[in-house]
Amino acid sequence: MLSRCSKFTMVAVFSLSCLLFSAISYGQEKPAPGSETGKQEKPKINPSKIILEHVSDAHEFHFFNYSNHPVSIPLPVILYSPAKGWSVFMSSAFKHGEETYNGYRLLEEKYVEENKLDEKIYKPGKIVAVDASGAPDASVKVYDLSLGRNAVQMIISVILLIWIMSRIAGKYAKGQGVTTAPTGFQNAVEPVITFVRDEVGKSNLGKRYEKYMPFLLTVFFFILINNLIGLLPGTANVTGNIAFTAVLGIISFVVILFSTNKHYWGHIANPPVPFGVKPIMIPVEIMGIFTKPFALIIRLFANMISGHIIILSFIILIFIFGAMNTGLGWGTSPFFIALAIFIYLIEILVAFIQAFIFANLTAVFIGQAFEGSHDEHAHEPGHHDDAVIV
Repeated sequence: MLSRCSKFTMVAVFSLSCLLFSAISYGQEKPAPGSETGKQEKPKINPSKIILEHVSDAHEFHFFNYSNHPVSIPLPVILYSPAKGWSVFMSSAFKHGEETYNGYRLLEEKYVEENKLDEKIYKPGKIVAVDASGAPDASVKVYDLSLGRNAVQMIISVILLIWIMSRIAGKYAKGQGVTTAPTGFQNAVEPVITFVRDEVGKSNLGKRYEKYMPFLLTVFFFILINNLIGLLPGTANVTGNIAFTAVLGIISFVVILFSTNKHYWGHIANPPVPFGVKPIMIPVEIMGIFTKPFALIIRLFANMISGHIIILSFIILIFIFGAMNTGLGWGTSPFFIALAIFIYLIEILVAFIQAFIFANLTAVFIGQAFEGSHDEHAHEPGHHDDAVIV
């Protein structure tokens, strides 16, 4: 019951924050000076830019706007320029892109459009050096080493994960959960660890599962905690960032390669197929070495970013209909909010599923690496063919 209440509370806060933020974004502008009609004109809605702004990295955690003032948490800005040296300050010094600071400017979409800057060079959200007049100076090279919200949130996730697991490990060290029944949060985590051990480790790696359990459990819980934190309003969608999933995929790739043996490479160099087919199968087998981590990278990235995009799309539809007709906007809002809440609840489930799939597929690929033979591995109890895992 408590879990259900917490879920609905999160959904309510998420929906409210989306509405508050979007209401400011799509609010009516003041009439231009000298306007003959004197009527307020509504700005055109660009869904793609709004969605990309929400799912991309930023120099602050933005929650909503209140009385045209953004409510956000600024993050550290760390810049290096060969001409200016090091500069370290908080992103709030830019006043949300409205002002320059220490010879730098945080480019906002409005500023780029008003000054007709090339968005391929001057991307919104990028920090650039400016000249005495405040215009971007392309001749000054700037290296941005700032801690964006993706990096900060990942650090928070690491600290939180270490803290949770250390507390649970401390309880086991004292005998709780060993000689006595587990207590507190230990009750929730122990079944998950047991599930990963039995369904991911033992079923795919056989007798060698203990060697890989620290890695598999770390990957599972690290992805899970980032998935769940990313569902909170105002936070970053870290697992929906291709750089994040790429690093995880590369780490898994390295582990897979270090788990190989001569039978594995022999299978690739001399696949058990008729001689005439070998010239075709050898390149395919070599390509298969790299497609496995690539599948891990794309699967996690695509699944986590798609849910956020769908939720934002439903919220934006309210304002698209509202721009056509105020009554239509208000009338359709309950329907689209209900759809957004439904997808949000599914995303909570997806957060667990994607963490499991990444760990499970990694275990499958590791198992294939040290077995080296699809035929031998297929006869092992509990073997899963990666082709059937979606």
